[in-house]
Amino acid sequence: MFNVQDKRFKIAHKEALIGVVLVIINFAIWFGFAYGLGSGDPLEYDYVFGFPAWFFYSCIAGTIFMIIAIWLAMKLFFKDISLEEEDVQK
Repeated sequence: MFNVQDKRFKIAHKEALIGVVLVIINFAIWFGFAYGLGSGDPLEYDYVFGFPAWFFYSCIAGTIFMIIAIWLAMKLFFKDISLEEEDVQK
């Protein structure tokens, strides 16, 4: 049915690996800011635009950063390929 040497599998594997790396980066940013800045006494929190700094950096700024990172990854590393069997060049 599918040829193991099919270049689509190699491309899909690379793109899946990029997706996993992006998820790990997102979790590290979220965890680092949320627990790094949010582990102190709430009365001593710093605030950014009315939000506690840990929330702003982990949830708001982190989300904006990840949207830009994913957009860049899509533009630089992902390819548009046909999934049709007859379009595969052997």
